[in-house]
Amino acid sequence: MTETKNVLYNCAAPAKLNLFLHVTSRRGDGYHELQTVFQLLDWSDILHFRRRDDGIVRHIRPLNGIPEQTNLSVRAAKLLQQYSSCRYGVEIDIDKRLPIGAGIGGGSSDAATTLLALNRLWKLHLPRATLQALALALGADVPFFVFGRNAFAQGVGEQLQPVQLPAGTFLIIKPATHVPTAEIFHSDTLTRDTKPITIEDFIMQKNIADNDNVNKVTWPYNFGQNDMQSLVASRYTDVAQVLNWFSTIAPARITGSGSCVFAAFSSKAEAMQAKILAKWKSAIASSLDRHPLYDFAS
Repeated sequence: MTETKNVLYNCAAPAKLNLFLHVTSRRGDGYHELQTVFQLLDWSDILHFRRRDDGIVRHIRPLNGIPEQTNLSVRAAKLLQQYSSCRYGVEIDIDKRLPIGAGIGGGSSDAATTLLALNRLWKLHLPRATLQALALALGADVPFFVFGRNAFAQGVGEQLQPVQLPAGTFLIIKPATHVPTAEIFHSDTLTRDTKPITIEDFIMQKNIADNDNVNKVTWPYNFGQNDMQSLVASRYTDVAQVLNWFSTIAPARITGSGSCVFAAFSSKAEAMQAKILAKWKSAIASSLDRHPLYDFAS
């Protein structure tokens, strides 16, 4: 990252995986109660910020199909500007490396990186808790990225507890399909009654995995399930095909509502061997313990 008085270049907006995703109920307001574990990855969009003194917020290279006024990074900048009464503006440039509509949190991560970067660039010194509260207005996954650590999450995803996860290497396959999250959440056939667990239930499984002499790539990747997976696979044949292909390679599941499918491997070399065999777009990513801009909030 390059930092000067008026510029922050090469700010990472990392992807995430949902190691499991349980839908425990549907609330009266239409939102769903979830439980998940979020894993940060070193696969990222790269954002650049240049401070403006005239208060204008601009995205200088709008993304295809996403109007500037609905871009989450632009919305994040304007929300922060309004909350803080900041007189500065910003030019935002996004080097888009993460696929859209893939369940890996690309747009949400861009928004969180914008909040963290502008907290620094505009010298606001807002605490992390304040940025997380603002982030929730932008989307359910955005508070996690501002939180900046791997987390056990509840509620709509905003109730976060840090969790220590083992270092991991992942092969992530992106079929051509785009899966609209709203469509899956609104489906009458989505499972919404998975029994709630505690963070202790999740961590306790590590002891079982440590005694597994057959397969060392187990916890936390064998815990629970993604409640959206069967529904997504039944509607999107590309996702079903990837899951079927992985069945002969390694245990795999979708992240978020898809369409990305991932599996954990014990080494980058093993992940690369599998990647060579895959006929879809794919990436190899490693786990992160903290967001690259974690220190931009207290």
